[in-house]
Amino acid sequence: MTRIRDVVHQALATGYLTVEAENQLRHLLTTRYDLEDFNAFMSLQEAAMNGQVKQESRERSVKCEV
Repeated sequence: MTRIRDVVHQALATGYLTVEAENQLRHLLTTRYDLEDFNAFMSLQEAAMNGQVKQESRERSVKCEV
């Protein structure tokens, strides 16, 4: 079973969060998770805010607006 920290690790390693990974995170966040997963998710949020991880969904929405 995939864990939040696994999805986060992949995104941090590549610097990119796919729409599929975002959807997977949404699902995983509705299930029980531990502190390590919570901390990993918070790290991903911080990396996205700092521009270290780009989000495919945001790139798509920008292209649609132009």
